[in-house]
Amino acid sequence: MPVKELKTGVYSVGALHPDRRLFDEIIPLPDGTSYNSYLIIGKNKTALIDAVDPAKQDVLINNLKTLKIKEIHYVISNHAEQDHSGGIPLVLKEYPEAKVVTNIKCKEMLKELLLIPEDRFKVVEDGGTLSLGDKTLKFIIAPWVHWPETMLTYLIEDSILFPCDLFGSHLASDDYSTSINTDKLLKAAKRYYAEIMMPFRTHIQRHMKVLEKIKIDLIAPSHGPIYVNPNLILNAYKDWISDNVKNVVVLPYVSMHGSTLKMVEYLTEALKQRGIEVKLYNLTEADIGALAMDLVDAATVILGTSTMLTGAHPSAFYATYLVNILRPKIKYISVIGSYGWGGRMLDHIQGLLTLIKPELIEPVIVKGYPKSEDFKKIEQLADQILIKHKELKLL
Repeated sequence: MPVKELKTGVYSVGALHPDRRLFDEIIPLPDGTSYNSYLIIGKNKTALIDAVDPAKQDVLINNLKTLKIKEIHYVISNHAEQDHSGGIPLVLKEYPEAKVVTNIKCKEMLKELLLIPEDRFKVVEDGGTLSLGDKTLKFIIAPWVHWPETMLTYLIEDSILFPCDLFGSHLASDDYSTSINTDKLLKAAKRYYAEIMMPFRTHIQRHMKVLEKIKIDLIAPSHGPIYVNPNLILNAYKDWISDNVKNVVVLPYVSMHGSTLKMVEYLTEALKQRGIEVKLYNLTEADIGALAMDLVDAATVILGTSTMLTGAHPSAFYATYLVNILRPKIKYISVIGSYGWGGRMLDHIQGLLTLIKPELIEPVIVKGYPKSEDFKKIEQLADQILIKHKELKLL
């Protein structure tokens, strides 16, 4: 990522990672990612905000050398996760006068994760400020966005918000948001929200109220493009974190011998005839990021599964686990599927749903291949979903 000046004395000095294809060993990265880092040169002091993933720390150091930076006085650590903090030890080695500025929780985590010694830290509190001379940084402690130690940094004089992971996107681009197709940008941001931020929706609601009180001209997250039009992402987040759902059924499924697939196909057509949008995901090949994105807005999830031994298919277990830990705002859930000689799939699936409590609509679980009476039950399930969606005024 080439060095870019965002405003006078404020530079983007991070790194692109376009060929990275997996994050946290689980999240697909179809568009790669970036590790954004920002340099702020004040009249008296210089500060670096975040310090990239260790895999790209040499890019960060080279960018600093390109700017002929002789001194860095402060390294602001908004978040201890290594894709943002991993380069800090090298920065401290290159700039031995630097202090790591962060909150007390992040300090303790950085000591454990990166073995940074105690005397290299400067601890700040919520609402605290740090003067660079003619530029002032203000710190907003924002726990659970998405770790307990997260904070945001605000450059007062230039009205720039550095929110670390909040408002981020896994998109390997150094363009400003106005240079990127809006649909592409928001799709990447929504995917990022769904995979990483959605479990913390209620916490983000609270922190967004704090951000409404400050003037923001630029949002510079630690992944993805910079927002020169902050309202684009702020308005999108207001929708995603709201309690509003859409007339959408998400239907992840797995079928071993075709019985469950026949039920899925029949239910899909029945729902479409009733004016309900269906998002189908074959779990043997599904992109979990795309599945997570559709969970952001869906009113209902129907899980389709074959039975393996006496329980749900392992792919269905995985999908149920994801739905549970991502904590989407779905209102209803149900199960369809078949079994041969023993069926406890419903008990197993319900046992995984410990973090969310959507209303259970009567499942349709059949023995063997679905028969005429089973298809009637699927019609009844579609009718119930229609009634529930109408109660929410979704159609």
